Amino acid sequence: MFLLLSAFFPAVFLSQETLDLTCRKDPCFVKFSEVEKMANIRAEINEKKLRTEMLQLEKETADIAHPFYLGKKCEILEDMNRHLEAVLKEKRALRKMLIKPRCQESLPIEATFHKYVVELLAEAVTFIEKLESHLQTVRSIPQIPNVMKNMDIALTKTEVLMIELEELGEQILKWSELQKEVYSDSICNTAELDFGLSLT
Repeated sequence: MFLLLSAFFPAVFLSQETLDLTCRKDPCFVKFSEVEKMANIRAEINEKKLRTEMLQLEKETADIAHPFYLGKKCEILEDMNRHLEAVLKEKRALRKMLIKPRCQESLPIEATFHKYVVELLAEAVTFIEKLESHLQTVRSIPQIPNVMKNMDIALTKTEVLMIELEELGEQILKWSELQKEVYSDSICNTAELDFGLSLT
């Protein structure tokens, strides 16, 4: 068998250098492995990003998807559904009530609300009594700048009159003092005359 092989493959002695050269990796395969590693790393990064986004979405929707909140929403929807079913059952009665005027009929009010209706009516009466004065107040709002201007003018005139009054008061005091001096001088002169007459 060795002979048969040696006939097909002649004996060639390979040195270590030849073996190293043949064993050396080609640059295209080195780059291919680097590209494959980079693709694996990118895939891992994308997987981590996706996982992070899923966790963030789960965190944001936790209060919505929580059974406690879902139960409350379900109760609200059930109440609304019952109300709508009742409305549909009383559709004819509601149509009649909407068509028929109710201004001369009394509206039924539950007993628990009677106290509040009485308070509301008292407030409504008070409001209606004061409605005209409120309307006059609202109508006078555009005239407020003119009123303020007139008040400023009146205040200025009052201040001028106060100054004139103070000056007049000072003049009256001076005149009063002058009159006292004149009166005392005339009394002294009269006394001197009287004293002079009595001496003669």
